[in-house]
Amino acid sequence: MAISEQASADLRLACIQFQPAIGRLDDNLKSMERLIRQAAGLGATVVVLPELADSGYVFDSQEELAAIAAPIPAGRSAMLLCSLAYELGMHIVSGLAERDGDRFFNAAMLCGPSGPIGTYRKLHLWNREKLYFQPGNLGLPVFDTAIGRIGVAICYDGWFPETYRQLALQGAELVCVPTNWVPMPGQGHHLEPMANILHKAAAHSNGIYIACADRVGTERGQPFVGRSLIVGPTGWPIAGPASEQDEEILIATIRLGDVARSRALSERNDAIGDRRTDVYG
Repeated sequence: MAISEQASADLRLACIQFQPAIGRLDDNLKSMERLIRQAAGLGATVVVLPELADSGYVFDSQEELAAIAAPIPAGRSAMLLCSLAYELGMHIVSGLAERDGDRFFNAAMLCGPSGPIGTYRKLHLWNREKLYFQPGNLGLPVFDTAIGRIGVAICYDGWFPETYRQLALQGAELVCVPTNWVPMPGQGHHLEPMANILHKAAAHSNGIYIACADRVGTERGQPFVGRSLIVGPTGWPIAGPASEQDEEILIATIRLGDVARSRALSERNDAIGDRRTDVYG
């Protein structure tokens, strides 16, 4: 199919929620492969995995990170994901610990059936990430693929409205978000996680699909909130939110060709077209 034909076709999108283990590359890659194959068995052709899915998150030292981080796409984790994408005929986005010479990045790779497509490096580092990772230096790329235009963001990037606005203005139809969400200050247990609120708002105000794959569990005293979700371009969830603690695979059917039409909020309003660029750029 041509790109335009595929963008107007239904796609099965999966977000994988699981618990990576800090520093245990072999175990994490086994879990990632098992769950990707499960998602493929459910018909998924696009799969999103959590932030730092191959490494775990709460590092104790630079040496611990250095022992597991690897180049993209030449490292072991990236090569496994690319081989699965080829074998299963799917697109995969996963957070990975990336080594680039003597620098380290909290990164995500997009690969497809024909091989690696692109890398994104997290722009906005959270808390102790600043001790171990360099801030992203690749901007906010939007990747042209056989299924449509895909952008990537990671976790705390979602707290900045500029992230999704810039991706939308560059033509992104789907933004894949590997994430390790943590509880926010003042967040009562009975309340919806702030992360979910922000990503529903971003999808609505930009008219894009957003697919958030979170992790679960507690690592070295740090709890994670789970609650992965897939949001449609009108801002309403189309899968999830997932549970707070359980391994889950969310599945949604999406049609990227519907994105432009979804921005028409009324007969005379368009979420992108009504911007007052004469006032705020």
